[in-house]
Amino acid sequence: MAEDRQSFSIKEDKSGTVHVAGEVVAIIAGLAATEVEGVSSMAGNITNELVSKLGMKNLSKGVKVEVTDDSVEVNLSLNIAYGYSIPEVSNRVQERVKAAIENMTGLQVLEVNIRIASVDMENSK
Repeated sequence: MAEDRQSFSIKEDKSGTVHVAGEVVAIIAGLAATEVEGVSSMAGNITNELVSKLGMKNLSKGVKVEVTDDSVEVNLSLNIAYGYSIPEVSNRVQERVKAAIENMTGLQVLEVNIRIASVDMENSK
């Protein structure tokens, strides 16, 4: 999944404007998702996997963010650890990602869509 590189304004007043890059929201989403027990790792496309293997850390791997006005739609691609309930882990990821983005940016999260890319046998219960 490609990361969205657009930036958007989250605050405008007489003090100035605060702009946030779309990738910042993607990083927040990726970090929040990987904090959930049962999520083995983020899954990415072939390019992201190669970059990761070369030792360059990509915190927004497997995350696509679409921002419209003051709302966000997040699409995550995850690898889940074997032995965990996919619906339960997915629900916890959706809640955590939504809360993290809304608390840190003030944007409203409309959707957190999850795609389970694989089951990781090494990081099982």
